[in-house]
Amino acid sequence: MTAPLEGVRVVEMTSVVLGPYAAQILGDLGADIIKIEPPSGDTNRNLGPYRQHRDMASLFINCNRNKRSLVLNLKAEHGRAAALKVIEKADVVIHNFRPGAMERLGLDYGAVKAINPEVIYCATYGYSKQGPYGKKGALDDSIQAVSGIAALQQQVLGQPRYLPTVVADKTTGLYVAQAVMAALYHRERTGQGQEIEVPMFESMVSWLMVEHLWGQTFEPPIGTAGYPRLMAEHRKPYRCRDGLYLAVLPYWDAHWSTFCNIAGRPELATDPRFVNMAERLKNIDESYRVTGEIIGERDRAEWLERLGDTNVPMMVVNGLDDLVTDPHLEASGFWQIMEHPEEGSIRMASYPANFSETPVSVRRMAPRLGEHSLEILREAGINEEHIQEMLAAGDTREPEREIND
Repeated sequence: MTAPLEGVRVVEMTSVVLGPYAAQILGDLGADIIKIEPPSGDTNRNLGPYRQHRDMASLFINCNRNKRSLVLNLKAEHGRAAALKVIEKADVVIHNFRPGAMERLGLDYGAVKAINPEVIYCATYGYSKQGPYGKKGALDDSIQAVSGIAALQQQVLGQPRYLPTVVADKTTGLYVAQAVMAALYHRERTGQGQEIEVPMFESMVSWLMVEHLWGQTFEPPIGTAGYPRLMAEHRKPYRCRDGLYLAVLPYWDAHWSTFCNIAGRPELATDPRFVNMAERLKNIDESYRVTGEIIGERDRAEWLERLGDTNVPMMVVNGLDDLVTDPHLEASGFWQIMEHPEEGSIRMASYPANFSETPVSVRRMAPRLGEHSLEILREAGINEEHIQEMLAAGDTREPEREIND
């Protein structure tokens, strides 16, 4: 059995999380990912705890499996020429340089298309180059701010806050992987390559406003933006009598009726404020407040027993460390422990989708900086003398072998 994207070669010129995460998805699905890095490496190589080598920190490891690392100084003529040789045989090129940077390097879509007409060339950065923000730099926090995510927190917490996860990077990364696969399918049918732009700002506004466009959906508007239920003050996990927390959501009418009866409060099922989902939405904060009061009357274990076999959505609140030992994730084989040849045992999250005929797998652990430089340059047809000249000039490199204690 083969993976879905086996036989597809992707050249990735990205750093931080967005691009590496997108390329890792394609790698998990079977593509051969060649990660071109500058001599200093992806900036995330040094972010997080590390075991043996400083350039193999946790954040890098979690975004760069199923890849090969090729170091090239793209600002040097030899490095640029080598990149073009590698790209000649690529199906996909992904970069996250700002608009204009690839033109200055001579690696823009026009230059790449000239040597590889059927290539799929995907650029991902902060803002579409078609708008006035196009030349601005961007990181996850600034995109959370401009896309409205931070302001949503203000409505609940009283001040703008960033979500404590790189939601813009990872969500845009999903769009990148989706767009590349769509373009591959189009090329399979027509033979045509193409250029793709996946900007973070537009991606996150598209993602956020699915539910929050609300009254602004209509033109002229028939209300303001914002889905009220999601911004209610009391929408949060509920504290049980023993101090533990539980997520309970008696959302549909059948859920609400079941919950009220089990709680010993059947009168709430016919209360005009809560009698159906439309009325509960009108009184959503009061609905959440009353639910929280009821949950606080019993210990969590009792609620788990009472609600466990019902139709009411309910689950415990996991901390981050709890996820490592979550019984469902353990039983489903979600966590994989694999041996890295230099870093030892590594825990990794599995690709979340299961394919019956084309299963995905971890074929390569995250690479050391330049681990595959010579291998890839030789594959591209660059002769040994030229490779040695590039090594001597610092236009490519192999991994540092010393261990940092």
